[in-house]
Amino acid sequence: MEFITILLPIFFVFATGYFVQKIFDFDITNFSKLALYVLVPFLVFRTFYQESITFSYFYITIYMVGLCVVIIVAVTLLSKFYHYTEKEKCALILSCAFMNNGNYGTPLVLFLFGAAGMETAILLMVLQQLLMSTLGVYYAAKGSDEADGMGAALRSVRRMPMVYGAIAGIICNSFDITIGPLLNGVNLIADAAIPVIMVTLGMQLAKMKPQIMDVKKLSAAVLLKLVAAPLIAAVIVWYLPVDPLVKQIMIIMAATPTAANTTMYAIQFQTDPQMVTSATLTTTLLSALTIPCVIYFVI
Repeated sequence: MEFITILLPIFFVFATGYFVQKIFDFDITNFSKLALYVLVPFLVFRTFYQESITFSYFYITIYMVGLCVVIIVAVTLLSKFYHYTEKEKCALILSCAFMNNGNYGTPLVLFLFGAAGMETAILLMVLQQLLMSTLGVYYAAKGSDEADGMGAALRSVRRMPMVYGAIAGIICNSFDITIGPLLNGVNLIADAAIPVIMVTLGMQLAKMKPQIMDVKKLSAAVLLKLVAAPLIAAVIVWYLPVDPLVKQIMIIMAATPTAANTTMYAIQFQTDPQMVTSATLTTTLLSALTIPCVIYFVI
């Protein structure tokens, strides 16, 4: 019953965005830009501005990169075994290696642990966005007919405002630079970030139209993302000298569904967008069953 009280508000907000989009058919691009370029950078800035920067940040970075690399290696081996094409392999990587810890994971941590877990959740969100904007773009471009992976990835990172928000917050924190009453304005904008990105995910799901596809590939994506990823995360964090709460958050974040942004990359580079879209929608729906199991064993 506790799981229902935690997940019900989250899926209620997703459903609100879904039905609002079905009724009004908004231009989702504007909502995504508002969240990505305005609200989230302020949320990231506030976190790095207010919280003490510790050595655990380094271990969390190792965890994020390690988890992503292990899944990419697993997909590569699986693709060799089934003789998938380069496009199919890259689409499967987009479907498995990147977690939705922005629209989904951060709100989930907020409901589970309150403000105590938000520092870790937001750090994971920033690192995940960096990985998606580098490795994610690289594999999306690599699987396209006109591959420009490294160049596209570098251009994508330069356009990421949350990175600049993190840098600004770290600088102000490190040099004791105070922003005085401006913090009240920052708080107003930052507090709007999570509700807006949750509603936006629901709107994105409303626009997805999965088509008939290879059940074997979709099953592999679901198993890797919802089952294997949290198990791999548990093995990695077992050896990390970080707080038990941080370990719990990292494992739960790993169990979140496929990141919605990977769908946009797949569409942009035409890297089997049907596969990535189906994986995003399917893992998001099935996470309502798998996330409670992960929470039960972790907490």
